[in-house]
Amino acid sequence: MNIPSLIFWAVFVLPLVAFLVWVMKQDRRKGTAGLIILAIMVIGCIAYMYWKTGGK
Repeated sequence: MNIPSLIFWAVFVLPLVAFLVWVMKQDRRKGTAGLIILAIMVIGCIAYMYWKTGGK
């Protein structure tokens, strides 16, 4: 892994994972809120990748 990749993990991925774990622990409905947040983020990322690559 190069330095920009490590910075990405440290700044974005680790706090996001910690936030999702915290949300799932706070949710009394067995992690429903965390799964909804995760689904929204995955759909958003797929749409962004499609938009940036022009559908290729």
